[in-house]
Amino acid sequence: MKIPFKYIFRNFKNRKLTTGITVFGIALVVFVFSAVLMMAYGVQKTLIQTGSDENVLVARKSANGEISSILTQDVVDILNTLTQVAKNNEGRPVSSGETVVVINLIKKGTEGGMSNVTVRGVSDQVFTLRPHVKLTEGRMFLFGKRELIVGSSITKRFEGAQLGGKVRFAGDNWTIVGLFDTEGSGFDSEIWGDSEQLQDAFNRRGGFSTFTFRLNQKENFAELKTIFENDPRLQQFEPKIERKYFEEQSEAMAAFIRILGIFITIIFSLGSTIGAMITMYSAVANRTTEIGTFRALGFRRRSILGAFLLESLFISIIGGLIGLSLSSFLQFFKISTLNFSSFSELEFSFSLSPQIVIYTLSFALLMGLIGGFLPAVRASRMNIINALRAS
Repeated sequence: MKIPFKYIFRNFKNRKLTTGITVFGIALVVFVFSAVLMMAYGVQKTLIQTGSDENVLVARKSANGEISSILTQDVVDILNTLTQVAKNNEGRPVSSGETVVVINLIKKGTEGGMSNVTVRGVSDQVFTLRPHVKLTEGRMFLFGKRELIVGSSITKRFEGAQLGGKVRFAGDNWTIVGLFDTEGSGFDSEIWGDSEQLQDAFNRRGGFSTFTFRLNQKENFAELKTIFENDPRLQQFEPKIERKYFEEQSEAMAAFIRILGIFITIIFSLGSTIGAMITMYSAVANRTTEIGTFRALGFRRRSILGAFLLESLFISIIGGLIGLSLSSFLQFFKISTLNFSSFSELEFSFSLSPQIVIYTLSFALLMGLIGGFLPAVRASRMNIINALRAS
C-alpha cells in the first residue's frame, strides 16, 4: 500500500513556520552555490567569446599567457608567408602581430585605488581579423601615433579612459580617440593601440607577444600543426585555435572560483541539512499516532519511509527553486576581478546554463535526502502499539 500524496502535502499547513525556515535556509545555500557556478561559467564564457574558431593564435610553448610570450619579427615574417594564412582582397595576410602589456590605471568613483589593465598593440588588419569588434564612438587610432581605442568596460570603470581623455604610461601621454565594444568578450576589458608604438614605448622593438591570423580553411589546421612540428624555426611555438586558447586561459581562474565557492557552500549546507533534519524529526514526533494508524491499516515500513523522504525532498526542491530563481537575477549584473592569466582587470557577467540548473537542483535534493533520511528511518521503524498509545 502507498501513502497518498494528499497526506504529505496536507502536513505542510500544520508546520508552516518550521517548514518555511527550512525552505529559506536551503534557498540561501542554493543561491550561494548557483552564484558560484554562474560566476565561474561567466568567466569562461567571457574569455571563450574573446576568441574565434576561424583564427589561430601562436604563442611560445613555455608561456603561461600572452604577457609572458614573445615572438621576434623574423618569426612573424615566416608565419605571414604560410599558405594556411587567409588573404584579403588586396592579397595581404589577414593577421596581427600583437604586443600585450599591462599598465596601472586609477578606478573611478567609490571603488578607488589602482588596478592592472591590459593594453594590446594590434596591426591594421585587426578589424578584418575580429569582425565582432565594433567602434561605438570616435574613430580608429592612427598608426604611427600614440593614440588608443578603449573597450567599453574600461571606459566605464577607470579615470581618464574616456573619449578625448589621456592616459599616461611608459613615460608618455596617450590620447583616447575611440571606444569599442565586443558584446561581452574579454576584449571589452582592454585598451588597443599601434603595436609598433607600444614596442617603442616599452623598448621591445620587433618583439611581439603573440601572432594571430585567419585560417584560409578550417580543415588546414592539422596541416598547420605539422608544419610547426617539422620546421626547426617554429618548434618552440605552438598554434592553437583562438577560441580554444582563451578557453584554456579561463580554466585556472574558473577552477579557483569553483573550489573556493563550493568549499564555502558546503559549510553553509551543513546548517541547512541539519535544519531539514530537525524539521523532519519534528514532523515524525508530531505524527506518531498517524504513523501508528497507517501501520495498523497495513501500510508497509517502506511506504512510511518513502512518504517522509518524499516530504523532505519536496521541501528541498522548493528551497532549490527559490534559490535558483533569485540567483538568475544575477545575470543582470557585471563584476570585475583579476584575470590570473593576464594579471589584469576582467569584467564579466554571471551566466546561467542548463548544466548549472541541473547541478543546483541536484544539490538541493541531496540536502533534502541527507536531512530526511534518518527521520524517515525512525518513522518507518516505529512500533505500531507504542505509536498508537502515544495518543
